[in-house]
Amino acid sequence: MLRQRTIRERVATTGVGLHSGQRVELTLRPAAAGTGIVFRRTDLDPAIDIPVAADRVVDTRMASTLAAPGHPEVRIATVEHLMAALAGLGVDNLCIDVTAPEIPILDGSAASFVFLVQSAGLVEQAALRSFVRVLRPVEIVDGDKWARLEPHEGYCLDFTIDFGHPAIDATGQRVRVDFARTSFVREVARARTFGFVHDVEALRAVGLARGGSLENAIVMDEFRVLNGEGLRYDDEFARHKLLDAIGDLYCIGHPLLAAYRAHKSGHALNNRLLRELLATEGAWEKVTFAQPREAAAGFPLDWQLA
Repeated sequence: MLRQRTIRERVATTGVGLHSGQRVELTLRPAAAGTGIVFRRTDLDPAIDIPVAADRVVDTRMASTLAAPGHPEVRIATVEHLMAALAGLGVDNLCIDVTAPEIPILDGSAASFVFLVQSAGLVEQAALRSFVRVLRPVEIVDGDKWARLEPHEGYCLDFTIDFGHPAIDATGQRVRVDFARTSFVREVARARTFGFVHDVEALRAVGLARGGSLENAIVMDEFRVLNGEGLRYDDEFARHKLLDAIGDLYCIGHPLLAAYRAHKSGHALNNRLLRELLATEGAWEKVTFAQPREAAAGFPLDWQLA
């Protein structure tokens, strides 16, 4: 059977928020079957839970931000890298305690979150895992940007970028992965977020990028990458945008059985795509599989390795 999974034991780390610059303590705790992914703001008294759902994404400026039901002012920001790690490792149920309104950026990728989850270990639970299977194509277009979900018995993604920057243009502009054959851990998780020196002052003026540095992002001037170690992948920029999409799409609350294709998409378009899917009658269904062989193409490689 394809059963739900959570982590075996509690695990914690500390870091800074990319946009807030605040010190953040992050704790992952096992959760019962059917719980889903739930963030808990433990810096508040009483603590307030923020369950993950597509319609709880309330801000998509430079990151995906969720708000608590009934408490729109209580938020948790920059969830996409952690959500991508949970999607890649097949974690269905998890409680995430956080002491600030933002997830720590750590090294700017999903790799540190993958390490945390693998350190805690994974355990199967009694309940079957539910998938969201896309039945009809759904698309969102915004000028020259677009994102699309299509039927596919598995999970594959195809993402292209176009930044018009010499350092980015010199790298791969398109990434295509099929997670029946590609390891999220090896091929996607280490791709870091990136930004431009000339944008920093404007971002900080509106309360963003206050925790950004060469330690947690790829930073570029007008011509080149400033990080001394260079890039982790030849197409790291495109891979990171794909990583963001994986995290954004997991905010639907279940793994997808779909083909995702996008050009220049970001957090806002990804969330609009999920909402459009959920609102379109006959475009999706929830399914479970009593036997793994019934869903071989939808059983990502890292779910077996983790």
